[in-house]
Amino acid sequence: MPDTHLSLEQLRGLIGRRVHYQRLDCQIIEVLEDGPSVVLQERTAHTVIQDDQYGEGHRRVAPTFSIPLWDIHSGEMNPVLAELHL
Repeated sequence: MPDTHLSLEQLRGLIGRRVHYQRLDCQIIEVLEDGPSVVLQERTAHTVIQDDQYGEGHRRVAPTFSIPLWDIHSGEMNPVLAELHL
């Protein structure tokens, strides 16, 4: 895994921070160690139906986005992260 100036502990410290992603008002709600990735949740009244582990939709939730820290093609830091101003 490439070295980065952001450790997992530092990323976890960003949980709760509001960011803009693809012109959407979002909040960082989780840091996934596998990847690693940050998970964003849209902060609007807009909701989508969330599937359970069996693929059945039972509840409405705000949309979420998982943003990997590393670009899978180049191995460099994901350029999308610059948009989040972390």
